Amino acid sequence: MARPRASDFDEKRHGLLLTAAHVFATQGMEKASMSQIAAQAGVSKSLLYHYYPSKDALIFAIIESHLQELDEALEAARDPALDHRSQLETYVMTVLDAYRGADDQHKVQLNAGPALSEDQKAQIVTLERAIVRHFSDVIRAIHPDLDRPDRPLLMPVTMSLFGMMNWVYMWFREGGKISRADYAQMATTLILEGVKAVR
Repeated sequence: MARPRASDFDEKRHGLLLTAAHVFATQGMEKASMSQIAAQAGVSKSLLYHYYPSKDALIFAIIESHLQELDEALEAARDPALDHRSQLETYVMTVLDAYRGADDQHKVQLNAGPALSEDQKAQIVTLERAIVRHFSDVIRAIHPDLDRPDRPLLMPVTMSLFGMMNWVYMWFREGGKISRADYAQMATTLILEGVKAVR
């Protein structure tokens, strides 16, 4: 008979994911073990396996939950009252806020490819496309010429913006001279002003 789900299941699950992400980010995917993760989380190995039957399942859950939370945050940030530029800057700020304190999950996402099955990779790609679509829709509304069939530049421009956002964790420091809001404004300006010269 299956063990009944505890009332604090989701809270414990989230805590385990954060701990596991930290272990994977610091030890590496190959070296990190379920035993290490259980010890770091202060739970038994059997309890960890109750939540996640394998290391690969745990890695997938870290990435999936991180991306789902980001997609939900972007959906909540959609505001029809905003002009397109302000909406784009709001989306950039939403991503930067979501990345706050999420360096470990981000590193797992960037390095977990070999640990994922083809089906898991497909699920992750679906989530990533939904996230990217929030941005590409706004950029298309601002610069529809980027989406010409004979010269499809919308996705390269959109992914260039993600390139700027995704590597912020490598250099950004809280409390520095540049705030997240400053960077959101700067990244938005770089994309929207720079794209005027893209042909």
